[in-house]
Amino acid sequence: MRFYGLTLVASAIVLGACGGGAADTADTPATTPATEAPAAAAPAGDVAAAPITGTIHEVKMLGDAQGYRFEPADITIKQGDGIKFVFVSGGPHNVAFPKTPEPVRAQLNANIPDKMGELSSKMMLNPGEEATISFGNIPPGTYEFDCTPHLAMGMIGTVTVQ
Repeated sequence: MRFYGLTLVASAIVLGACGGGAADTADTPATTPATEAPAAAAPAGDVAAAPITGTIHEVKMLGDAQGYRFEPADITIKQGDGIKFVFVSGGPHNVAFPKTPEPVRAQLNANIPDKMGELSSKMMLNPGEEATISFGNIPPGTYEFDCTPHLAMGMIGTVTVQ
C-alpha cells in the first residue's frame, strides 16, 4: 500500500512539473511575420498558376445511399476551362490528381488553389464548400481524379481536356 502512495505522489509531482510552463505564454500576443507571402503566390522558380480563360464547369461531390461519387464522373472540357468541385453531401471530400503524368504535374499543381498537398485540393468539411481548378496550360489528354477519403469506395472520375 505504501508503494502505491509513493507512486501517486511521484506522478503528481511529474505532471505538475510538465504542465507548469505553459501559463507564461498565455499572455503573450501571437505575431505573424510581416514578410509572409500570400498562399496563392508561387515560390520563385515554380510554375505560375494559369488563369481560367474559358467556361467553368461544375462537378458535384456526393455521398449518399447510392454511394460516393462525382456527378458527372467523366467530363470533357477545353484547354483553359475550369472545374468547380462542389461538396454536396457525404464528406469530407477533396479532389486529387495522383496519376498525372510528370510533364503536366507542375502546371496542374500550380493551378490548384488552397492545396492540402501536391496535386490535391483542400479538404472540404461542410456542404457548399468548393474548389475551382484551372485547366489553363494543361495539354490535351485524359486525367484521372479522385476523392482521397473515398477512393476505396470508388469515388473516381476523369477529365478529358481537348
